[in-house]
Amino acid sequence: MRRVAGKLGGLALTLFLASLLVFFSRFLVPGDPVSFLLRGRKPSPEAVAQVTAQYGLDLPPWQQYLNWLGGALTGDFGRSLQYRQDVSTVIGERLPVTLMLVVMSGLLIAIVGLSAGVVAALNKGRPLDRLTLIGLTVLSAIPSFVGSIVLIAIFAVQLGWFPTFGSGQGFGDMVSHLVLPSIALAIVFVVLVGKVTRSSMVEQLGREHVEVATSRGLKRATVIRRHVFRNALGPILTVSGVLVAGLLVASTIVEAAFGLAGIGSLLVQSVDRLDFPVVQAIVMLVVTAFVVVNAIVDLAEPWIDPRSAAGASAR
Repeated sequence: MRRVAGKLGGLALTLFLASLLVFFSRFLVPGDPVSFLLRGRKPSPEAVAQVTAQYGLDLPPWQQYLNWLGGALTGDFGRSLQYRQDVSTVIGERLPVTLMLVVMSGLLIAIVGLSAGVVAALNKGRPLDRLTLIGLTVLSAIPSFVGSIVLIAIFAVQLGWFPTFGSGQGFGDMVSHLVLPSIALAIVFVVLVGKVTRSSMVEQLGREHVEVATSRGLKRATVIRRHVFRNALGPILTVSGVLVAGLLVASTIVEAAFGLAGIGSLLVQSVDRLDFPVVQAIVMLVVTAFVVVNAIVDLAEPWIDPRSAAGASAR
């Protein structure tokens, strides 16, 4: 319980510091949100004062932060300067597309990345291992935007198997529209998971406990599952925390390429139009997802690999 309390305390402190950075960084960005709200017009000082007061921009920075933080804790991030709607409403309309994209990409990463790493590790030094590493190296050289263009050209334009634009209507249509974007988004991360899996499993295959389990006559599949793969999960899970933030950030490129109305494309538009409330909300969403996933991984690691808990206790 003490360990859990410590993790939760660290999580809360990290999010608090992140909120400070996210909120006050907007004062370092050139540009005036009031000018955007007034659409380039030359209003009277009274009109400027009215707009400034309406959005709370006339308050001291510290008071603006406290108001924003209090609202954020209840899911209220203020009003969008661009859409003139609540930020939570604007993001809520686009979040399902990005979440579905991230989930589908995550499944591809888990299946292809883990499979490639396992196959390479179990065939270390053999042609299949070298072929897998070459394939992963080639994939690592393909940026998401280039991968998107290639996938569209081949599977959408030439073969006509998948749609090229938009996110579709309904669950089935959305899945069809997101197949190519999820592949484009997953490419780089498949390489990361594959290489980490291979490296971790190769290390475990050389451990003494694996040799002992093999000498006891256990089946190879049992040894691989219980003594190699399970013990190799630690580094793989550690990478998963980075993947969550990476997928959310990289989705901006893929959503732009496929014309998806997700939070990635919304972030780009909001930065361009100085819609600070939306930018702050999306950035905090990404940071929160990253911190929470890493905290869950830290808490789950002793359960997956009891030796890590024993080592922590010994220290």
